Amino acid sequence: MAAAFSLRDGALSFPFQRHNPEPVSSKYRCGGRIRIKSARASTILEQEGKSRGSSDNPSLAARVERSLLGVAQAGESPRARIQYLLDRAARLPRLGDEERVAENRVMGCTAQVWLTASLDDDSSGAAAVHFGADSDAELTRGFCAVLREALDGALAEEIVGLSLDLATMGLSGSSSRSNTWYNVLLALQKRVRHLLARREGKRTFDPFPSLVITADGFKPEGSFAIAQAKYLLPDATKVQLLADYLRKKRIGVVAHFYMDPEVQGVLVAAQKLWPHIHISDSLVMADRAVKMADQGCQAIAVLGVDFMSENARAILDQAGYEKVRVYRMSKERIGCSLAEAAESSSYTDYLENRSVKAPALHVIYINTSLETKARSHSLVPTITCTSSNVVQTVLQAFAEIPDLTVWYGPDSYMGANLAVLFQQLAAMEDDDIAAVHPLHNKQTIASLLPRFHYFQDGSCIVHDMFGKDVVSRVREGYGDAYLTAHFEVPGEMFTLAMEAKRRGMGIVGSTQNILDFIRVRVQEAVERDFDDRLQFVLGTESGMITAIAAAVQHILKGDKSAGKSASIEVEIVFPVSSDAVTTSSTDNSLSSSAFTIVPGVSSGEGCSPSGGCASCPYMKMNSLDALLRVCALAGTHKEDFLSAHEIKHMKRDVGGQSMTQLGCAPILFMRHFQSQNKLPEELKQRIITSA
Repeated sequence: MAAAFSLRDGALSFPFQRHNPEPVSSKYRCGGRIRIKSARASTILEQEGKSRGSSDNPSLAARVERSLLGVAQAGESPRARIQYLLDRAARLPRLGDEERVAENRVMGCTAQVWLTASLDDDSSGAAAVHFGADSDAELTRGFCAVLREALDGALAEEIVGLSLDLATMGLSGSSSRSNTWYNVLLALQKRVRHLLARREGKRTFDPFPSLVITADGFKPEGSFAIAQAKYLLPDATKVQLLADYLRKKRIGVVAHFYMDPEVQGVLVAAQKLWPHIHISDSLVMADRAVKMADQGCQAIAVLGVDFMSENARAILDQAGYEKVRVYRMSKERIGCSLAEAAESSSYTDYLENRSVKAPALHVIYINTSLETKARSHSLVPTITCTSSNVVQTVLQAFAEIPDLTVWYGPDSYMGANLAVLFQQLAAMEDDDIAAVHPLHNKQTIASLLPRFHYFQDGSCIVHDMFGKDVVSRVREGYGDAYLTAHFEVPGEMFTLAMEAKRRGMGIVGSTQNILDFIRVRVQEAVERDFDDRLQFVLGTESGMITAIAAAVQHILKGDKSAGKSASIEVEIVFPVSSDAVTTSSTDNSLSSSAFTIVPGVSSGEGCSPSGGCASCPYMKMNSLDALLRVCALAGTHKEDFLSAHEIKHMKRDVGGQSMTQLGCAPILFMRHFQSQNKLPEELKQRIITSA
C-alpha cells in the first residue's frame, strides 16, 4: 500500500525532486513519485523500538513516522487517503484571529500556515510542549494535524533534539505540502528553543545583523547592517556629478557586486541618468564592457580587482576595441587572495602533476588573472568556469572524453563542495542522475570520482566567515528561514544550504543565482497577496546587499502600484562574526558621517575573515572618490596622470603564444560550452593530442 503526499491527477502523491542528491531506493519510487510502503515504515518502527525503547513507548521520531504511516494505511484508493487527511483537518482546533497573524506564519509554505507553541511543566519539572497549527488549505491542515498528533505533549528537549532523515522516510522532494510539515517542524523547534531560553531568563541566541526591506524603505538592525544600509539612498549631488562626467566623456562603468555600498548606491542611482553602468559577477563585467563599446563608449571604468580589469581589457581587444581605454581605480596593484593563490609555484606544481594522469583538463575559476589563465593553458588544456556552470562543465567533460582526469582550481572550498556533490550523485538512481546531467548514470559518476582533483591550498579568505561557529548560529536561530550559500563557502555552510535546497528553502550557486532565488521567492509572496515576512540568510559577501535591496524594493513597489494592499517585509540576514565591525578612525573616508561603525577589520592587508570583499583594503581602492577622480581627468590635458590606471595590452608571449590569445582561449571555450552545451572541438583535440 502506498502513501501519497500531494494532490495530483486525482491522486494524493508526492513528486520526487529529480536533482535531490539524497539516495532513495528505487523500490520506493513509482512513476517519478516517492511512496512509503507499509513494510518499509513498519521496519523503521521496529528498528526504532529495538534501539530506543519498546514498541509501546517508541521514540519521538518513531511516533512521527507512525503518524505518517497512518496516512499510508488510510485506504487503498487515493480518495480514501484524501478523506483521511480531511478528517484529520476537521479535528484540528482552529487558531483564533489574533493568532493567525504574520509573525506566527511558517515560511516556505505555498498556503498560509500558522504555528503557536507553549510550555507546561509536569510534576518532575520537565517542560511539555503544546502547540497549535492552522492553515487556509484543508489538505495542509490535515498534514499539520498529523504532525500535531505525533508531537503535542512531547518534552521540549525531545522536540529540540528531533532529527528526521527525509530520504530514509521517503519524504525528500519539492512538493509544497510535504515541505510544509517539515517546515512546521523546524519552526516549532525554533520556538521551543526560544521558550526554553525565556523560561531560564536567557536569550535564545545572539541574532545576526539584518536589513528589513519594505516597499517604503529600509530598517537596519545592528551596526553592521546600519553601515550596509547607509548608502542605499545616496547623495543626489554625487549621483548627478558622476552621471554628468560619464555622459560628457562617454565612459561606461562595470562594477562587481562586492563593491563598497557607498559606491554601489551612487552607481544604481546614476544608472537612471546614464544607462552604461552595470553591476554584476566578474565574467559578465567583460561582456558588458564590449556592449558599451558597441554603443559608443570611448572608455571603460572597472571597479573590481585587477583580474577583472584584465578580463575586460582582453575581451575588448578580442572584439576589436583596442582603442577603448580601460581604467582601474588605482595606480597601485589591486590584488585578490584567491587569484594570487593560482599565481603561486605550488599551483604550477599542481598542474604539472597532471602529466602522470593524461588525458587531462584543467577547469579554472574565472576569478584568476589573464596571465594565470595563459600560463595554465600552456601547461594543461584549460577551460574557464563560473560558480553557476562549474558542475555542468565538469560533468560534460567527463561525459565527452573517456578516461579524462579533471584538475579544478584554485578555490579549495568550491573544489571540496564539488567533490561532496559528486559523491552524493553517486548514491542516486540513474534516472535522478540523468536529471542533473543526461549523459551520466551511477556507473559513470562512480568512475569519475577518483579522477576529479582540486587544488587544496587556495581560497578567498573572506569565506572563512561562514565556518563552523557561524553555521551553528544559523542552524539554531534561522533553520526555518531561506538559506543561501555561494559555491565558494566552507563545507558547513554549503551542507546547510543544500539541506534547505532539498526542501525548497535554499539555493547554492553563484551570486547571480542567489539574487535570482531571492527575486523569485519575493515575487511568489507578492502574487499570494497576503501579509507576509520573508527571511533570507545571505551566505555570501554582504557587498551584494545593494543589488538585493534594489531588486526586492522594485518588486514590492510594483506590488503597491498594482493596487494590492498586502504588507510584505523581506529581511536579509548577514551571518557575520562578532568581529565584523570596527570603529572608524579619523582618517577614514566615512568618519564625517553620523555612523562610527563600518564593516571590516581595523588593520591588515587583503581579504578578512571578519569583514568581506567590500571592506578589504584592496576593494576599498574602488572608492567613489577614485571613480570621480578618474572621470574628471579622462579626456583632459591631465589624462597622462591616468596612464598608471590603465591595464596594459598583453603583448608578452607565454609558451610562444601571445598572452592575450592564450589567456582568452579558456574564456572563449567556456562561452562555446554555454551556447552549445558541449566542449569545443579545438579544446577536445588539444586534450587528446596532449595526452
